[in-house]
Amino acid sequence: MNMYLCGQIVTMKKMNDIKLWCTLYIKRHFVALVKMWQSRKKAYLPFFTSLGLVAAIAIQGVWLNNTYILIEENLRKESSEAIAEAVRKEASIRFATTPKGTRIDGSSKNDTVPENTFFYEGITDLGYPMNMDTVDSIASVLLKEYGIEDDFVVCEVKLRSRELLRQSKILNFSRDTIRSKAVPVRTDLSEGVELLLINPYKTFFERMGLLMIASFIMLVLVIGCIVYQIKVIIYQKKVAKLREDFSYAMIHDMKTPLSSIMMCSDALNDEKIESIPELKKSFLGVVKSETVHLLKLINKLLTISKLESHKLTMVKEKVQLEPMLGRIRETFKAKSTKPLYFTLNLQAREVDADKEYLEEAVYNLVDNAVKYSKDEGEVEVEITSECSGGYSCIKVRDNGIGFSEEDKRKIFDKFERGSAIKSSRLGKVAGFGLGLNYVYQVMEAHGGTVTASSVVGKFSEFTLYMPALEEEDTENKE
Repeated sequence: MNMYLCGQIVTMKKMNDIKLWCTLYIKRHFVALVKMWQSRKKAYLPFFTSLGLVAAIAIQGVWLNNTYILIEENLRKESSEAIAEAVRKEASIRFATTPKGTRIDGSSKNDTVPENTFFYEGITDLGYPMNMDTVDSIASVLLKEYGIEDDFVVCEVKLRSRELLRQSKILNFSRDTIRSKAVPVRTDLSEGVELLLINPYKTFFERMGLLMIASFIMLVLVIGCIVYQIKVIIYQKKVAKLREDFSYAMIHDMKTPLSSIMMCSDALNDEKIESIPELKKSFLGVVKSETVHLLKLINKLLTISKLESHKLTMVKEKVQLEPMLGRIRETFKAKSTKPLYFTLNLQAREVDADKEYLEEAVYNLVDNAVKYSKDEGEVEVEITSECSGGYSCIKVRDNGIGFSEEDKRKIFDKFERGSAIKSSRLGKVAGFGLGLNYVYQVMEAHGGTVTASSVVGKFSEFTLYMPALEEEDTENKE
């Protein structure tokens, strides 16, 4: 008994081990399949999108085609009923003109010949032939009752050879006709009368109008959704590319000051530095300047975010341009590695703006002039100001590499740096692509705007427009 129980326990443990192994095996391969799908789904997405579009169009096409066939069969059925009734009524009219007491006898020996056919043949044999005009008139009334107002013709034909014997009117037959079922008028089934609908497009459109409109709207919606999906995918790819460029630029632009701070911190921890006060002061100055640099980058990001959400208010005041531009000039001359020349032509000595944000906006424009200058030669920056038409204008012009018309349309977008992106990957131009977007947002917050013009390889010029502060507002602030 104990041996049996032990054997059962061992067997159960083996089964549990096998179940666990199978579970882990399936889970591992399932995870691998999911990862493979995730890595390849971007490649399959255009294919499935195109397949979905083709399927939607095909389904709509099949649906409309089946509806067309159904309407065509209904028209054939209705025209057959109309011509059969028209022939019967016309025969009754002829019979009414025969002498009183006239009888027409005849019956079908089999089911292949309709009973009315003996009646039609008998009247004709008595010398009262079928009047095609009368049949045509009766058929016209009956077709209108069915809602069919297209052109038609009544024909008498030989049923076996389809040879035309007579017709009610002269019309050009086309390939787009609907032929009714023939009504035999001879007991040997050699001749019959049929009705042809000529180009019945009007009836088709009347009966399929709502369906075609609904199908078209549905198709437009499906195509619109797919196009929107494609646009979203393209936008997501662009955002991913911008995120990649932004991450690269952020790492590149923050790595240098962080490295300098770390290096200076290590040096300041050395006891020997205490004996060299000038060197210690220099290291502390580097730490402070690099910290300020990082803080400015962070503040720029926060400012743009607040400006975009309209949570930042500009505090306007009279800003003296010459001192402000002098500070910017000295800052860049101190750190520029190239010969840098400033030209100031200030027809307007002061503007109405938020001092802090205006100075940062002009700083960004000058910073771009230095960053995107030519590899060789000096950097020339010309700043002019004027007032006209209730606006204060500041123009910043440089002799840099310029930008194309294509870049001009997107140069104020966030994270956009136009043709500079390629060079940034080589480490030649650092930055987040936020400078011009910052300028744009600041001008918008001022109630103004910024424009740009350039010739590739010659110059770039940015103009800041700010509405002048009204005199009443100035007096209230004073």
